Amino acid sequence: MNMEQEVEKKRSGEEGKVDAEKWVYDSSVDHKGRVPLRASTGVWKASLFIIAIEFSERLSYFGIATNLISYLTKVIHQDLKTAAKNVNYWAGVTTMMPLIGGFLGDAYFGRFLMVLLSSIVYLLGLSLLTMSQFIPFLKPCTHTCSRPRKVHEVAFFLAMYFISLGTGGHKPCLESFGADQFDDDHPEERKKKMSYFNWWNFALCCGLLLGVTAIVYLQDNVSWGVADLILTITMGSTIIIFYSGKPFYRFRMTMGSPFTPMLQVFVAATKKRNLSYPPNPALLYEAPSTQKYQGRLLYHTSKLRFLDKAAIIQDDEDLPAEKKQSPWRLATVTKVEETKLIINMIPIWLTSITFGVCVAQASTFFIKQSSTMDRKITDHFEIPPASIYSLGAIAMILCVTLYEKILVPIVRNATGNERGIKILQRIGIGMIFSSLAMVVAALVEKKRLEVAENQITEGGKIRQLPMSVFWLAPQFIILGIGDGFTLVGLQEYFYDQVPDSMRSLGMAFYLSVIGMGNFFSSFLITIVDHLTEKGGSSWFGKDLNTSRLDNFYWLLAAMNGLNLCAYVFLARRYSYKKVQRNVVVTDCYKGDEVEIMA
Repeated sequence: MNMEQEVEKKRSGEEGKVDAEKWVYDSSVDHKGRVPLRASTGVWKASLFIIAIEFSERLSYFGIATNLISYLTKVIHQDLKTAAKNVNYWAGVTTMMPLIGGFLGDAYFGRFLMVLLSSIVYLLGLSLLTMSQFIPFLKPCTHTCSRPRKVHEVAFFLAMYFISLGTGGHKPCLESFGADQFDDDHPEERKKKMSYFNWWNFALCCGLLLGVTAIVYLQDNVSWGVADLILTITMGSTIIIFYSGKPFYRFRMTMGSPFTPMLQVFVAATKKRNLSYPPNPALLYEAPSTQKYQGRLLYHTSKLRFLDKAAIIQDDEDLPAEKKQSPWRLATVTKVEETKLIINMIPIWLTSITFGVCVAQASTFFIKQSSTMDRKITDHFEIPPASIYSLGAIAMILCVTLYEKILVPIVRNATGNERGIKILQRIGIGMIFSSLAMVVAALVEKKRLEVAENQITEGGKIRQLPMSVFWLAPQFIILGIGDGFTLVGLQEYFYDQVPDSMRSLGMAFYLSVIGMGNFFSSFLITIVDHLTEKGGSSWFGKDLNTSRLDNFYWLLAAMNGLNLCAYVFLARRYSYKKVQRNVVVTDCYKGDEVEIMA
């Protein structure tokens, strides 16, 4: 009889394995609401449609953002300080709006619908931007003028903030929707998912590269209107491509506000604050296997033990498993651990903001510096100021490719960690590069100011400096390498280390690092300007040649160095997400004999 049971058990196990290879059991559904068929949905066949629209969006964003400071100073005729602040405000809003879009996508609309709606809003912004260049009464002015028409300024900024609004839903939901196409419980798909973030950023950088070269060249040498028209047509085309991939996608069902379970944990823990901890964490309450649960179960961790009290079972709560408990009185271990994940994420988020400040300089002061330098490639060809940004994109493309193809396989074989190096280690390495980039930027700017002092002034203005724009190459390249580590690492971190129900919101947290970096950069400019002006000479003059940006870069390098110390302290004590998988797979890395998403 025992032999028959063993044979039957083995047979059922093999059938289950075959079934899992045929169907995807990760709480996702296909476009008709059914369990997805593994062979015809998800992975790269679906992700390529998603990456296509990301390429288009990044082409538009960087084609506009990197040359925005030039448009504000040359066409809108704002001074350097005002233009830099406006760029930072717009970039800040653009990267903070995803907090709202990510929440709505996770809780109510679903990621696919949120991407589609927000892409249409984005397209409306690009269309209005195009119309402001072609419709006569919306144009800046008929001929050369010192100030543009007020109606043009209104139309321009309205279009720009339409783009911000569109980005709010597009960015957080699109990247997480792409990652949803890979099943975490399937070994091969999980490895592909780890590569997904690298190739996602490869496509992003290709869009960036084309945006800061071809699009910027059209803006500076043909017309802003032609460039905007190309961006509008490209975005419209890729929206159609994205929608046509619907039959291949895997969709996640929405479950309402992800913040409600967190509040329930706090309420339940507060109510039971006087209870004693059980002698064994296994005695804490977890969702019964018969109860449907969307997402993966998490192991108990020993940190933030106060919250564990929410999962303590009192005598009056010791009810049959079939009867559902009130979540305001009794929370599952998984819900408690998800709440801990969010709390543990806050210090990492805070210590990432100074990196965002460094990134903000590349699209403002770095670009403005290039406009004062010799940009001639040949006697008859001169690159636009914003095109120097492409060096950072190229550096990031090379960094991501070498990391994926060379570094990861070597380190994976040496450590047994599927990712190669842990997520927080990758982020920290990039922060070192960003600090180094600020040091190099300070040295190059000091050299540029020395050259400027030796130039003859004509009409109160200094002519283009006899200093090649490629002096800026090292700081762009170093910052690009830092982006290849930190930006990709932050994307992985805020996708993997948040609750499964908050992954779009997790991507929004990543984008908010860049957004807060822009806001904090503007705040620093205001404070430093005020303090140095009191001292006799502001670091931010009316133009670059009367400013002391080198001192500002030294300040950022010092801030990054101090911040890096705090980050390392936190990262060394961080506890990664511990997941109970549905199938037996190789550990992401060995620790405490559980599977850890590091």
